[in-house]
Amino acid sequence: MSEIKKTTEKNLMVFSGRAHPQLADEVAKELDTDLVPTSAYEFANSEIYVRYEESVRGCDAFVIQSHTAPVNEWIMEHLIMVDALKRASAKRITVVMPFWGYSRQDKKHRGREPISARLMADLFKTAGADRIITVDLHADQLQGFFDGPVDHLMALPILTDYIKDKYGDQELAVVSPDAGRIKVAERWSERLGGVPLAFIHKSRDITRPNETVANRVVGDVTGKICVLTDDIIDTGGTIVKAAEALMKDGAAGVVIAATHAILSDPAVDRLKNSSAVEVVITNTLPLAPEKEFDKLTCLSIAPLLSRAIKEVFEDGSVTSMFDGHA
Repeated sequence: MSEIKKTTEKNLMVFSGRAHPQLADEVAKELDTDLVPTSAYEFANSEIYVRYEESVRGCDAFVIQSHTAPVNEWIMEHLIMVDALKRASAKRITVVMPFWGYSRQDKKHRGREPISARLMADLFKTAGADRIITVDLHADQLQGFFDGPVDHLMALPILTDYIKDKYGDQELAVVSPDAGRIKVAERWSERLGGVPLAFIHKSRDITRPNETVANRVVGDVTGKICVLTDDIIDTGGTIVKAAEALMKDGAAGVVIAATHAILSDPAVDRLKNSSAVEVVITNTLPLAPEKEFDKLTCLSIAPLLSRAIKEVFEDGSVTSMFDGHA
């Protein structure tokens, strides 16, 4: 006999960086497993060191890290974790990044600019990643930046279920903060029972980051609770100006809903003092205690991530989680 045959069992292992351990803990609990014990620290010159305390040979590895501030530090740790797994003979490495760092730098607005989102994809591929799981990309084309499978999850079911439960008995309208997110707003409308759509016509100065001007509301929002949706809230300027424009146009109230709450200064003050009755976010990024305020509601993305991980591990269908839209 010139061959050896052996049937091996698949082995799922979940790893977490230090950026957002609470989310990783929630995901592990949903999967009924524990995070792999990991040593991670900085040397005196700030270089990052990572070592796993268990054998990872032949495992199906899922490495969770949210690219929060300081973004460059946590991305570097994420890359080092992937490299450690590759060199320790993990069978398949899936990078789970609930928020894709540098995702807003997805194209060139002017000459001599980088496309940093593509660079991130190349770095993870070079480090040894076989697959990426991420949530609500800033631009859909980022899926094509990585040379391998990308599972693009949507927080839409989690956010819409909450909105439906709390505001479903009132007259609603879904509002996109700009014309570019109309397709996403259409999915929101469908999930909320076909409520009317509107969008904010705005202009942006590409030489001044995080600044926009909300010009006018396109669509009828009079007397309606407007669900203002976006993927990211960074400094809060865009979304707060949009909420003000809706109230001036006769809206009965505004509920802001977004997936990624970066909340850079002065976002918290802007949102706290805005005309919105509630701000609904998910925990794709960690929320520091000083960034919490009365009308902020944070929903967990862990059930979504854990289900996607299970589908990937069991060779199931991630697309089926979103009615074929993923």
